[in-house]
Formats: sequence, C-alpha cells, structure tokens
Amino acid sequence: MAGAPGPEIREKFQAALALSRVELHKNPEKEPYKSKYGARALLEEVRALLGPAPEDDDERAADDGPVDQALGAGEPRDAEGPGAQRALRLAVVEFHLGVNHIDTEELSAGEEHLVRCLSLLRPYRLSLGCVSLFIQAQNNLGILWSEREEIETARTYLESSEALYNQYMKEIGSPPLDPTEHFLPEEEKLTEQERSKRFEKVYTHNLYYLAQVYQHMEMFEKAAHYCHSTLKRQLEHNAYHPMEWAINAATLSQFYINKLCFMEARHCLSAANVIFGQTGKITATEDTPEVEGDMPELYHQRKGEIARCWIKYCLTLMQNAQLSMQDNIGELDLDKQSELRALRRKELDEEESVRKRAVQFGTGELRDAISAVEEKVRYLRPLDFEEARELFLLGQHYVYEAKEFFQIDGYVTDHIEVVQDHSALFKVLAFFEADMERRCKMHKRRIAMLEPLIVDLNPQYYLLVNRQIQFEIAHAYYDMMDLKVAIADKLREPDSHTVKKINSLNQSALKYYQLFLDSLRDPNKVFPEHIGEDVLRPAMLAKFRVARLYGKIITADPKKELENLATSLEHYKFIVDYCETHPEAAQEIEVELELSKEMVSLLPTKMERFRAKMALT
Repeated sequence: MAGAPGPEIREKFQAALALSRVELHKNPEKEPYKSKYGARALLEEVRALLGPAPEDDDERAADDGPVDQALGAGEPRDAEGPGAQRALRLAVVEFHLGVNHIDTEELSAGEEHLVRCLSLLRPYRLSLGCVSLFIQAQNNLGILWSEREEIETARTYLESSEALYNQYMKEIGSPPLDPTEHFLPEEEKLTEQERSKRFEKVYTHNLYYLAQVYQHMEMFEKAAHYCHSTLKRQLEHNAYHPMEWAINAATLSQFYINKLCFMEARHCLSAANVIFGQTGKITATEDTPEVEGDMPELYHQRKGEIARCWIKYCLTLMQNAQLSMQDNIGELDLDKQSELRALRRKELDEEESVRKRAVQFGTGELRDAISAVEEKVRYLRPLDFEEARELFLLGQHYVYEAKEFFQIDGYVTDHIEVVQDHSALFKVLAFFEADMERRCKMHKRRIAMLEPLIVDLNPQYYLLVNRQIQFEIAHAYYDMMDLKVAIADKLREPDSHTVKKINSLNQSALKYYQLFLDSLRDPNKVFPEHIGEDVLRPAMLAKFRVARLYGKIITADPKKELENLATSLEHYKFIVDYCETHPEAAQEIEVELELSKEMVSLLPTKMERFRAKMALT
C-alpha cells in the first residue's frame, strides 16, 4: 500500500471532518451552515492538493450508468499502487463533499459528488480499502433518491449495497478499512476490532434504510424483517440510542399485532420497555449522543407512545378472543369456548417451538431482563373472564400512562383515541362477564368517559371524531338497554323503576344515534340521497337500531305505542328502500337488511291489529 499523504493534506482533511461535525445550532443564527461551508472549502483544497484522478474524467463519466450495474461494471481489482491510492483518497473527498452538499440542502450537487465517488471506486469496490466507502456512498444516494420520492431508484442503490456487503463477507471477510484511514499515518490506523465495528455499523444503516424503503413500497413483510434485523444488530453491536430503539421496537410490534403474532409482538414490547429504561443511564457515544435530561418532553412523549402500543396489544388480543368465541348475535358460544380450551393444551405444548422461530433480542442479562417482562404478560387468547381481566388491567395501566402525556390540552386527537381504546377495553371485557348487572356497569363506565369528550369538542373542526363518539355512546346505551330488558324478562312483572330505567336508556341511545344521523345532513338539514362509503355501514346500523329502539319503548298509552311502531316502520322501510336503489349498501348490512325486510312485512299487520283493538276499547 502506498504511503500516507503529506502532513498538509492530513491536517486539512482532519480539520474539515471536525468542522463537519459542528452542530448547526452552534453556528451564528444568520449563518447556520457556516461550519459546513468552512469544511467544504477545506475539502476542495485537499482535492486540489491530491491532483487529478488517475484516469481521464470523461472515460469515468461513461461508467456512471444506472445503479443496477454497480456490481457488474467489470471485474473488481485490488487498490494497489499510487494511482489507485490517489483514486481512493479522491473518492473519500468526493464522498464528504457529497454529504456536505446534501447537509446544506444542495441535493443535485451532492448527488454529483457521490456519483463521482462511486465512479472512482467502482474498479476497486471489493477491495479492503474501498468496500466500506462504496456502500456508504450508495446508502447516501439511496437516502437522497428516497427523499425525492423516487423509491425504486433508492431501492436499487440500497439493495446493491446489501449485495456488495454479502459478497465481500463471503469472498474476503476480513474487516475493511474505514474511509478516514486513507488520510492517517500507519501508526494511527484503526484496530481490526474498530474496523469491524464501523463496517458493521455501515451495514446496519443499510438495513435500516431498506426497511424504510420497503415500508414506503407497502412491502410490509419485508420491511418488518429488515427492521428486525436492524434492531437486533444495533443491540449486538451496542450501537443504539435507547429511546429511538425502544420506539422502533414498539412500532414493529404493531406489525405483529396486525398479523395476530402475539408472541412476537409481546417480545418487541417487552424489549422496548427494558431498553427504554436505559434512557439517560448509558454513557453517551457517537451512536448515542442524547440523554434523557436534554429532552424531558420527548422522553415523556415516547413513553406515552410505547404505552399506546401496549394498549393495542391488550385490546387486539382480547378482541381476537371475542371473535373466536362469539355466536351470530355477539354472545359467548360455550361450544366454541370448549373447543378453544382443548386447543389451548396444544398451543402450550407447541410454545417452545414457536418461541424458537420467533424473534429474540439481546443476550445474557439483557435477554433475561426482557424475558422477565414477557413472563408477566399472556400471549395466548383469554378464554374466560379472569384471563380477560388480567389483560384488561394491563391495558388500563398503559391507558393511564399514555394519558399522562397525551392530555386533552394540546393533544386532542391522541387523547380521544386513548379514551376510545379505554372504552373498547371495557366493551370487550363485558363480553366475558356473565353477570348482566356488572356488564351494565362496564358500559356505564364507557359512557362516563366518552360523554365529556363531545362537550369540549368543536363539531365543525372535529366532525369525524364527534361522529365516532356519538355512535359509540349510542351503542353503549343500546347495549345497556338490551341488558336491562334481559334482566327484566326474568322478573314476573318489572316494577315501575325498571320500566323507567329501560325507557331512559332507550331515549339516551335514540338521542345519540339521532345526533350521529343529523351530522350526515347537509347545511340545509337535508339527509343525503347517497351516503358516503366511509359512513355507509354506521349510518345503516344507526337507522336499524333507531327502528328497533322505537319498537322497544314501554308505554301504557296505546296511541303513543302506535306512533312508535309507525316511526319504527319508517326507519326499517328507509333501509329496505335505500338498499334497493343502492345495491352496494346491501353488502354492508346483510343481516340487518333481512330483518328490516321482515319487519316491513310484519309491522303493518301488527299496527292494523292494534288499531282494531283500540277501536274496540
């Protein structure tokens, strides 16, 4: 290998690197890029001192074709001899100039320098002194094209980097030089261990950027795989910031939750908790520059975000159990419950093999700490009230934790979503509860937390949220009324207090369903002839339930009862007529439509008999 460059070149290069690392906020307010421009000037001086590239620039420019030929542009050669060494040093300078221009938002100029860097390196891309820099240049071009939303081009660069890393490790394997070493004297060169650490960090960044690109391309399985690999490698190489790592692991858990892979989701969330606990407790390094004290608000925000991921875990696991065990009217099916109990034994027998296939983060003490968190949380579907309650209490714990940061003042939408999740936890817990009075109390808790929200919300600015809450409150009152009716049916003769309570719940449900339906009207208060796809099913359900509620009002006044039946018929008829003129609506409410048709057929006869009876009396 040729000797190190002269002292002047080395000093200018090191000074340029030092200026490049100066944080923007440390520059004068009116010159935020002062240090960057200073670094650029020094890098240009270094380039001039190094002299021209060993080959003619025009010849090299012809080699700057599409990135997918990066690994196929001729057989790689060893970077031996003074010409090759000068090319590598020039490539290092071009790389830093490229990053410098990107940092100052001059993307086109940054791209030119990075492409020139690749052109200089291409013949030597698999050599010990070149491979790391080549991958870094392609990574940066991948990021640049991603920011331009040219995702396919970004993907090509990044996949090329991944392929080159794998090829190098397979064919050569020894730790390559870090780019900065081309400007260091022999006695200051890095150790093999430090070279390996830096090269693995470059590859980890490559996987991280690939995960983002695949996510952008909606290749979610692949994105999750690369995110996993990134997180695992960051722990292995101790190159992570706890807060950032934890939020990425918690976010990854949401992918597994959607796939109903609850063991993997639990592991990601448990690891997130353990690593987040390191925030502010580990020594700051180049990879972990931030500490908790510098960012108390961000710390509490991230804590709240991880808590929300835990809430989704508990809620989805409980809801999945409910879907597996409910009958066609949403009640617990004891036969299905027995089948799942039998399946539970098989699931427990297979637990160890499932665990071995699942992701595992950390080793030694870290793995033990993560396992300790996992062991306190179930990942199998709850099959009875006690198991469901265990998950409910965990979810509720994280609701309170999330609400500490996501308060109504300043985080309206987030706060409401957390409260809605809390309500949903009570709703699904009620499914597992056999005692109807206790189920009523759970729905009452839901109403108590939801009703204050719409008092404070401006319906003009929060129309969609208002609709969601109105519908949910209406449904809670509706469920309570059904439960009270079921309790009353067990009595020989319900007393006046019970009748009054049922009617009160009925009226409250009607009020909120009507508020929801009125929100669909145009400024002239006219109900739409065509209901939007996003609210079609809820609107049809609201109409169906309003029809049913009017039929459930208990009254001793025959005239009033007849009026209620007429109103009920009117709403059933609306559903039938609308579905005839809008066939797409029929697919949204198949069960309700059949019942509505039945009621449209039966109610007129019932009303006629009622009128005849009234005439006789």
